[in-house]
Amino acid sequence: MITEPHIPDPDGFYAALLQAHEGLSEAQSADLNARLVLLLANQCGDQQVLLDCIHAAALTDEPFAP
Repeated sequence: MITEPHIPDPDGFYAALLQAHEGLSEAQSADLNARLVLLLANQCGDQQVLLDCIHAAALTDEPFAP
């Protein structure tokens, strides 16, 4: 599991993510997030890495804590 920032343009990514949510209801926004998580998980394709990420995300509020 990569815990250090790995996105070449994190600010641009965040801006695009926020833009994708503009005008959506809370339910539509949650659906978008769910679809995005599944698409990104499929891109990763490593079950153990995905499980490690779920575990890490559930344990802390810090974005990249191992």
